[in-house]
Amino acid sequence: MTESQHIPVLAKEVLEAFADMDEPRIIDGTLGLGGHSAMLLESIPGAQILGIDRDDVALRQAGQRLEPYGDRVLLFRGAFSDMADLAAEAGWGTVDGILLDVGVSSPQIDTAARGFSHRFDGPLDMRMDRRRQETAATILNNESVEELADIFFHYGEERNARRVARAIVKRREEKPWSRTGEFAELLENVIGRPKHGPPPATRCFQALRIAVNDELGELDRALVAAVPLLATGGRLAVISFHSLEDRIVKLFFRHEASACTCPPDIPVCVCDKVATLRVVTRKPITASPEECEANRRASSAKLRVAEKLPTPEETGTTNRRVNTTR
Repeated sequence: MTESQHIPVLAKEVLEAFADMDEPRIIDGTLGLGGHSAMLLESIPGAQILGIDRDDVALRQAGQRLEPYGDRVLLFRGAFSDMADLAAEAGWGTVDGILLDVGVSSPQIDTAARGFSHRFDGPLDMRMDRRRQETAATILNNESVEELADIFFHYGEERNARRVARAIVKRREEKPWSRTGEFAELLENVIGRPKHGPPPATRCFQALRIAVNDELGELDRALVAAVPLLATGGRLAVISFHSLEDRIVKLFFRHEASACTCPPDIPVCVCDKVATLRVVTRKPITASPEECEANRRASSAKLRVAEKLPTPEETGTTNRRVNTTR
């Protein structure tokens, strides 16, 4: 997929999350080809972008796309979980917005040499950051049946995870795994081709990709890092593409939006937990039928937005509650 073909998902909805800000500093933690960043820079006067991506190819292409915006753009190669360190390196103490468009990008999927898709034969790579040592082939050739089954069951929700894992280990005793095509063929032989729904390889390729890149761990760490970085009133917007990611975001927002978590039978709060976020989107925002028709990838996208609340010190209030009903 070329830059001109790349369409950022939920573009209008992302813009609405940050549009009312005055000359905001925004971290785009999953820069990709820079589609969302270009839109924000074009639409919000004075906006500045700190763009982060693990993929050197995407970062180079985004740099070319965003070059017209000059010093309004700072680009870093790295993981979005390291956003606090990268913001400090840029001299940004706090930011007004953070955008995370989680998961694999369309150009990565559509490039056979990256090994992300079962639709093309290529090396079993799947690394977003090609400086990492561990590839998809490394996992298939070294993990035990139990470890492989856990990957396919927990990250791909594959019901035949153990059968698949046993077949992988048996096959590698004859020949090491190296190509996506042979892995997709094994999955079809083991699972079978359904009459309806996605090909049998879809779930297992997703699971393997998540394991290679530690995607869920990265998301967990990024969410924790994001909250202290946001200025009061700043917004965190996260686009996810499958239920595992969306559940992590939903539960994190819910936890950060709640205050005291002490049991009701304790008369005085002892946890001192304060609410740090206000959930802006009670339900995730999804793409319109028109967008889904124009961009197939948008059909599974879910956007959740939360806003940074003032601290008790800023409001002069306390979180310590007294249970008067006891």
